[in-house]
Amino acid sequence: MNSKVATKQYEPYTAKDLETDQEVRWCPSCGDFAILKQVQLTLPKLGIPRENIVFVSGIGCSSRFPYYMNTYGIHSIHGRAPAIATGLKITRPELSVWIITGDGDGLSIGGNHLIHLFRRNPDVNVLLFNNQIYGLTKGQYSPTSEMYKVTKSSPYGTVDKPFNPLSLALGADASFVARSMDKEARHLQRMLERCFYHRGTSFLEIYQNCNVFNDNAFEVFSNKSSQKRSAIFLEHGKPLAFGENESLGIVLDGYQPKIVSLQDGYSLNDLWIHDEKDLLKAQILVRFFEEDSFPRPFGVIYAKERLTLEEEIYRQLQDIKNKSDNINLGVLLAGSHSWTVS
Repeated sequence: MNSKVATKQYEPYTAKDLETDQEVRWCPSCGDFAILKQVQLTLPKLGIPRENIVFVSGIGCSSRFPYYMNTYGIHSIHGRAPAIATGLKITRPELSVWIITGDGDGLSIGGNHLIHLFRRNPDVNVLLFNNQIYGLTKGQYSPTSEMYKVTKSSPYGTVDKPFNPLSLALGADASFVARSMDKEARHLQRMLERCFYHRGTSFLEIYQNCNVFNDNAFEVFSNKSSQKRSAIFLEHGKPLAFGENESLGIVLDGYQPKIVSLQDGYSLNDLWIHDEKDLLKAQILVRFFEEDSFPRPFGVIYAKERLTLEEEIYRQLQDIKNKSDNINLGVLLAGSHSWTVS
């Protein structure tokens, strides 16, 4: 049995049981509603008691999420959810800990906490709602807003180069990196499940529509007519084919990706085969973000397990206990050099 699944009997629950009595205070038609629904539909399938689930958020529209989940939750400090979640996971490793953040909360004031979460690799799940705007504070440009975007805080267009969240995560040595979107319900559920079963920090970027301040920012990827050319849904061990009837594909010319037509002498066997454990190719994939001619990848881009932070900590503690039965806390705190000031 997977170590993340409850080994004791617990009362089964449904998506309805995860709803709370709190009024959901998001703008009508906000993409957050769809994400909330898919999380509530997914959790009952994972085999974990509700009392073992904790949602930790920072500040922002997405960060109201814990109020709407009938589990444990912490609505914490702007950008500091990763730090709080790390402490919780270390002290209570049996808990399933989920971090809810946004492109503003997680990549601006919380950016430093987020990259250190990735390198430390506690077994927590990060859901980053990316709408490329500050919604709660009413429409300022965010760390992921595109160049030259006109907003209330950039009336002549922002000249800040936007963050690429997945590239940032890979650069910080994240062990699991994936992308989904609010309007792809089944795909989002599958990605949530993959996050849960990954041992270590999972990072899922979710394209989320802010219909008030940045409406249709991701319409090209979610609209069924344009999606076939603009998006590619990755599957491990499958070729990178896309377009109408998968008539297009991607090959690698050395380390340079190239779009080819399967009607020009290429076959599926010639295409780039997706390998979730290939870090070098993952780094190329996330850079499709910067090329308008390439489709945007969705799915698990990189996944490779390594020891988690809490495993390393408990191993270290056990080693220390095995070496000494009489550990004096005062001696440890004083160190090898101490002075008495009279």
